[in-house]
Amino acid sequence: MTKAGVIGFPINHSKSPTIHNYWLKKYGINASYDKYEVREIDRFMENARDFAGFNVTVPHKTAVIPFLDDLSEQARKAGAVNTVVVRSDGTLYGHNTDGIGFVANVSARNPAFALKNSVVSVLGTGGAARGICAAMTEAAEIRLVYRTLEKAQSLKKAIGDNVVLVPWADRQSVLKDTDLLANATTLGMNGFDELDIDLTPLKPSATVADLVYAPLKTKLLEQAEQKGFVTADGLGMLLEQARPAFRAFFGVLPEITDELRALVA
Repeated sequence: MTKAGVIGFPINHSKSPTIHNYWLKKYGINASYDKYEVREIDRFMENARDFAGFNVTVPHKTAVIPFLDDLSEQARKAGAVNTVVVRSDGTLYGHNTDGIGFVANVSARNPAFALKNSVVSVLGTGGAARGICAAMTEAAEIRLVYRTLEKAQSLKKAIGDNVVLVPWADRQSVLKDTDLLANATTLGMNGFDELDIDLTPLKPSATVADLVYAPLKTKLLEQAEQKGFVTADGLGMLLEQARPAFRAFFGVLPEITDELRALVA
């Protein structure tokens, strides 16, 4: 039986098994997908080829890279891997589907959104921000709002000259002419401070996205809805980023159904 899973520490919070096992049942695939608490990545990687592939979450998204034989362009630019595929020849291929999932979720919520020639403002410079910026290199401009300059400079170097660095204190200034605003921080998540930003300067056609999915509707998304903007929530991204991973592991590109969304929510 084909075996896949997700590794991380801690791992109990992961929703990946719920998502992948729903699809395994839906498509009648004889396989398993489980979560594995991994504290020491080097010990786990000794037996990595026992799997068809596996997803990677904190704190191993960067630490796994030296053990891999090849990386996708997105993973290389992001400097992080969330999906590892064991190829038929036994080599290990690292990919990052976070950005792909993010863009797919935004496009599903706002079909009129076109990444090319758009202005994207990203709040944060952590792993989530790196993943989505790596998938948005076609944007005319990526305004990266940072709290840590070194992280912002590293990300700009990896992504390209279309990245403009903006200090956190000036976050309000990025909204004018922004086509897509993305919160890639933990602000607004359960147990964290709220994100302090006023969306009034955004143009009416803008989309507001939040990578946070607990709560499902953050204060940022509530404000955006009240002002009439199209919104994209973190749960949609979570489901979209899982689709290419599932196809890589099991050979089927799955559907996101209302039933699955309700189950994960």
